Amino acid sequence: MSDKNQNLFQNVILPQGYQRLIGKEAIVWNIRAARLVAEAVRSTLGPKGMDKMLVNELGDVIITNDGVTILKEMELVHPAAKLMVEIAKTQEQEVGDGTTSVVVFAGELLKKAEDLMIEGLHPTQIIEGYQIAKEEALKVLGELAEEAPSNENELRELLLKCANTALYSKVTERERKKLAELAVDAVLRIAEKTDEGYNIDKDRIKFEKKPGASILESEVVDGLVIDKEIVHPNMPKKAENAKVLLLASPLEIKSEIDMKYQITDPTQLKAVLEEEKKLLKDMADKIAQLGVKVVFCQKGIDDLVQSYLAKNGIIAVRRVKKSDMEKLSHVTGAKIVNNLDEVSEDDLGTVRLIEQRKVGNDNMIFVLGESDKTKVVTILLKGGSEKVVDEVERAMEDAIGVISTILKYGKYVAGGGSIEVELAKRLRQAADKVSGKEQLAVYAFAEALEVIPRTLAENAGLDALDILVKLRSKHEEDSPDARWYGIDVFKEDIANMKEQGIIEPLRVKEQVIKSAYEIAQMILRIDDVIAASLKSSSKEGGADFEE
Repeated sequence: MSDKNQNLFQNVILPQGYQRLIGKEAIVWNIRAARLVAEAVRSTLGPKGMDKMLVNELGDVIITNDGVTILKEMELVHPAAKLMVEIAKTQEQEVGDGTTSVVVFAGELLKKAEDLMIEGLHPTQIIEGYQIAKEEALKVLGELAEEAPSNENELRELLLKCANTALYSKVTERERKKLAELAVDAVLRIAEKTDEGYNIDKDRIKFEKKPGASILESEVVDGLVIDKEIVHPNMPKKAENAKVLLLASPLEIKSEIDMKYQITDPTQLKAVLEEEKKLLKDMADKIAQLGVKVVFCQKGIDDLVQSYLAKNGIIAVRRVKKSDMEKLSHVTGAKIVNNLDEVSEDDLGTVRLIEQRKVGNDNMIFVLGESDKTKVVTILLKGGSEKVVDEVERAMEDAIGVISTILKYGKYVAGGGSIEVELAKRLRQAADKVSGKEQLAVYAFAEALEVIPRTLAENAGLDALDILVKLRSKHEEDSPDARWYGIDVFKEDIANMKEQGIIEPLRVKEQVIKSAYEIAQMILRIDDVIAASLKSSSKEGGADFEE
């Protein structure tokens, strides 16, 4: 489109305040925004990655090196930058780890694409070359990956290594070993083995956080821990082999409609109060008649009902979160009932033990089901401060994600940049067989993969070029173990990552390559951007082209 037509389009067709970029200018604009996002999280990658401090408008502080957390909290407005956030979220949802890697790799792919465009390649040629490279990389990954062992002890050992790898940049060595064991224990307790592998519902793992103690005091509870107290001081603090009722409706008299009583005689007031008292007593009596010893209520419980329940030796807990109610249903086998009048014996569950225990300065409810039937576990996380516990929770979520991924898909590779260097080598070999300008894009894809080991070296304060030369030389050796050589950032040299126990799920690496390619080709296909200027009163909507 000529400059004259471009001006006509913008001034005549578009509303006032809109701007337009077309062609190479639009592509470069998007590429640079995406690259800035990648640079923002790049320094957090690896065991020696640095943390970021994020402060929102209310002054709340988050200190983390978790890629997706950083991107979520940054409140980005540029459309291409938002796409980078989306791939990080997808990476976390699909495989639980690799969020920083996927953003850094995508940023490098776009950087290489910009260089190729300067050399004269068309975006479609770059995309075609990247697609060839992506498919070859996934094929090679499948060939290099190893099967997880079927022996339970060997499998557990592999999972511990995998969890340790995910936790490397988050906590110290002693804490890492402890948290890795907790993560493996939690996942194995809820995992259901099938002929095809393992089914894992991560929603059945609950986190409860209590600041004020050491991380080493964290534990896994085979059941549910609820941050609530028993509602009445005269109620028992413990019950064994008790019937449980899960109630979604309140145990109090509340109308959804505003009502007023017009009383002209004191005896009428007494009658109203007596009637309400009778209704509340009937609620408690109904529960007692069912033989229930424990009531979990999602809504409120009237003081009078509490008193009646306490007289009958019934434990009650009120205002339980919906998510906890669903987990309680799994632990106890009880159904969540919406109306007390409709409760039957079939709706009740049983609990092996319910007990109120002191955790730090607070009381918490421990609900333990039958050990062979319980499919819910709670990881009770502790730490020196609220910020520490929050970061430990994010680290544990990553560890649980990678453990679940290996169990589900059953294949793994070595980390530490080893697999990226091997893939880069194989892609360079494959590029020689590609004709046309697409060959240059395949080479570029291979070079982009090496951004991972290069970043690991840079973040550890090493000479990235020297390390990369050593790795390339080692991977050229005719040895089956050469493919597993990566960066040992602690010894500041290259080493066999498999022997070092640096293990990552195959699925994580596959998702990194797929997602990074998809975002790169999506941005490279955009040759026309029409956007409104940002309104000063809103952070949403448009984008300003001015830099």
